[in-house]
Amino acid sequence: MLIIEPKIRQLILEDAQQAFPDECCGFVFGDEQGETRILKDILIVENAKEGDKRRRFEISPKDYLRAERYALEHDLTLLSVYHSHPSAPAIPSEADRVAAQPYFSYIIVSIYDRGRTELLSWRLNDDFQFEPEQVLEHAHN
Repeated sequence: MLIIEPKIRQLILEDAQQAFPDECCGFVFGDEQGETRILKDILIVENAKEGDKRRRFEISPKDYLRAERYALEHDLTLLSVYHSHPSAPAIPSEADRVAAQPYFSYIIVSIYDRGRTELLSWRLNDDFQFEPEQVLEHAHN
């Protein structure tokens, strides 16, 4: 299960809206308590994909290193990669599945031109297929 603080959800949605009609991407950090992941911080990065960014995203190796460093400096765990699907459902594509790593939660934000949004999270199972992950919104105390 993923617990996402409202301010983190809002920052992801704002990044998706600002990038529209291109895909946005970034990292989310937090803590794990058993099977529960509590998301507390975000690092927005540039979509490094060459060419058409409306249907694909890419995170540069430099940004991955920056995210790892950020987690260490802030005593957090890198738990999630997020990206948007402009004008498309928040369901992972085959390209998303092939690029995915087993450990991370993959948050996908669906955003439409009228501002309608949906935020879903996915995890790879043992067969390297995506399964939905429950997402709850939680205010940090």
